[in-house]
Amino acid sequence: MRFWAMLCHLSGLLAWMLLFFLVFLGLPLYLPLNVLAPLLIWQYKKSQYPWIDFQGKESLNFQISFTVYTLIIIVIVISLSLLVTSFGVAVTSNGNADKFSTTLNSLVVLFLFLTSLILVSQSFLVTFAAIRAYNGQHYRYPLTIRVLR
Repeated sequence: MRFWAMLCHLSGLLAWMLLFFLVFLGLPLYLPLNVLAPLLIWQYKKSQYPWIDFQGKESLNFQISFTVYTLIIIVIVISLSLLVTSFGVAVTSNGNADKFSTTLNSLVVLFLFLTSLILVSQSFLVTFAAIRAYNGQHYRYPLTIRVLR
């Protein structure tokens, strides 16, 4: 029972790793594997053990929340990039190409920083939650939207 509760948490993290590996290989994958993996485990085992039901919901809420946060960051950075690019066309025609490239580079660095922050925090929180679940201790993820109650 505790193994399955731990696996509910770790499967989301392992799915992120698999997703990045597949994208690195050049396979465009748009499935939210980080939500799908804990969902399958939770659906399979939730009726057998209340502990797995609780841990599965907690894991799913966290994965859904972090997927939403990641999508928000992507939308903001793409919007800012489009704004800078459209502004950059006017700037580069006036001969200020250095400002344009510096601003665009800053956006890329911001995106990489925010993405790294999300991945590192997710890795830490999921590992911590998995250990707590395996030890039979309750853990509630911070900054989580409670979709499933």
